[in-house]
Amino acid sequence: MTTEPLIPPRPLPAILTEVKNAILSRFLVRLGEAGFDDIREGHGCVFGFIDVEHGSRLTDLAERSGLTKQAVGETVAHLEGLGYVERVPDPKDRRAKIIKLTPRGLEAAVTGRRLFAEIEREWAEQLGDKLLAGLREGAERIAAAERDEGLRGRPRSAA
Repeated sequence: MTTEPLIPPRPLPAILTEVKNAILSRFLVRLGEAGFDDIREGHGCVFGFIDVEHGSRLTDLAERSGLTKQAVGETVAHLEGLGYVERVPDPKDRRAKIIKLTPRGLEAAVTGRRLFAEIEREWAEQLGDKLLAGLREGAERIAAAERDEGLRGRPRSAA
């Protein structure tokens, strides 16, 4: 006979949020030291989801980041003012715009990815390569499954 604990373990979303906050804190300090001190956490809805090579439509950035088109549009306008992105006509539909990284934006994106990889390597040294690789694989599988479920039209939780 098994008995459940009186207090269930801390919810996984709370733990993942703490991990996200920890890596973003380290990341933003290092990004500032690398010369990109005007990039903020909120800019991740663009930098984290943009097609670095070809650019992305605003609607795609909003869908991938889970934010509204209006919120992402405000971020794009801000990053445009800072010189990190530009809006160019979509070659497939001249009425639509593609958000593309400027040379400065590409430099920031490449630097950001390098810094995230650096922090992950530090964590791998602390925790072991196998544990960190398992964490990454599990998170990627969950994210892919959730994307697939969303594509099938099933309702998704807001939480």
